[in-house]
Amino acid sequence: QVRLVESGGGLVQTGGSLRLSCAASERTFNTYNMGWFRQAPGKEREFVAVISWNRISTYYADSVKGRFTISRDSAKQLVYLQMNSLKPEDTAVYYCAAGAFSRNPSEYTYWGQGTQVTVSS
Repeated sequence: QVRLVESGGGLVQTGGSLRLSCAASERTFNTYNMGWFRQAPGKEREFVAVISWNRISTYYADSVKGRFTISRDSAKQLVYLQMNSLKPEDTAVYYCAAGAFSRNPSEYTYWGQGTQVTVSS
């Protein structure tokens, strides 16, 4: 069982930046690919980015490519999502998840509780 806890969300103006963190409770975290997803009110959960367990591969949704960067620190059992040039349409609850290297949320085993990101226009 891997417990994931997100932090770093908040309110930011358009064009601003935030860095989300996801802390894992177990060292087995280092064997999982880690993804970030988001869900806006009334919408389905949406893939944002994923990083492989060995940090070699990353993959981004087209909507965030060039603005967001996913990274991980295996020693600290942390995953980050650096979000720059934020737009109002980035407003959502952001979740980290552990599982497959995939954009499909059903292929992830463990999920955090989410952190709210609000971008004001």
